[in-house]
Amino acid sequence: MTATPTSMAREIAEIPQAAERLLAAGEAARIAEALNPKDIPFVVLCGRGSSGHAGVALRYLIETRLGLPVSASAPSVVTGYDRSPRVAGALFVVVSQSGRSPDLVAATQAARAGGALTLALVNDPDSPAAKASDLVLPILAGPERAVAATKTVTNSMIAGAALVAAWAGDRDLADGLAALPGRLTQALALDWSAWGADLDGAPAAFVTGRGHGLGTVREIALKLAETLRLPALGYSAAELRHGPRASVSAGTPVLALRQADAVADGIDGLVRDLRRDGVRVQACGGPAGTLPWLGDGHPACDPIAMLVPAYRAIEAESRRRGLDPDAPAGLTKVTETL
Repeated sequence: MTATPTSMAREIAEIPQAAERLLAAGEAARIAEALNPKDIPFVVLCGRGSSGHAGVALRYLIETRLGLPVSASAPSVVTGYDRSPRVAGALFVVVSQSGRSPDLVAATQAARAGGALTLALVNDPDSPAAKASDLVLPILAGPERAVAATKTVTNSMIAGAALVAAWAGDRDLADGLAALPGRLTQALALDWSAWGADLDGAPAAFVTGRGHGLGTVREIALKLAETLRLPALGYSAAELRHGPRASVSAGTPVLALRQADAVADGIDGLVRDLRRDGVRVQACGGPAGTLPWLGDGHPACDPIAMLVPAYRAIEAESRRRGLDPDAPAGLTKVTETL
């Protein structure tokens, strides 16, 4: 008898359809029209966990395509220290699958009261974070039941990329996004079980990449910790050459993600050096790649597609270990912090 698929597995399989639905809706272009007349000096991003990782991906797009500096909000400045940073004129973007965590809502309210233009990227357009914002960009991922977020993460990243493509008038990025649902469908067939096997018995694991891939790097590390109970760290390929390098050994497998852009050589060099030192490195993309991949697409879109085989490998490894990927220990679907 075939086992019933987990909610996580079903939701991973829905990623291409969710992406197509989001892009077809054209909501990002509507938000971009509202932003174009504004003289925005800088952007502040607010999000935790997987939503924060989508924010990291958005930061690279905003800074490279629009030239605007981006800062990360620290919600406890508002909720713990009772202070409101000066953000008048800025664009404040809150990214949250549920839009319900009190600290994110409070930070958004404080930013709006302080004169920022506030934008919510949320799966629930009726959520408190959405109601606290001037503008709402629904990510349209559909219901997500597994505690480990998957399709809401990819759609949050896609929504951010679509917003930047429209805001910056970046035709190349828009074309890359148009091709993404098809590439996500192809990515569902990629088997990264070799990486999953490397994780067996490991006391810890590392994920590395750089630039447009950093949000994906951190997201995969979180999923390893959340779903496999495996301590995992996601580092920039530059950061991993500094202090953290001392803790990487033959016993701590590394996953390296490499998109074809200006930072690719640095990632290739790190992979080469780690392997020379006897570290087990599975790589996606580039001449040193060991994992199945689709071939190079748009460098800001490829890291989103890389999430699909990584998620599938993690879900499968979780089941192999006798864990429940839908309900990791000590966690709930909506995490409310203050």
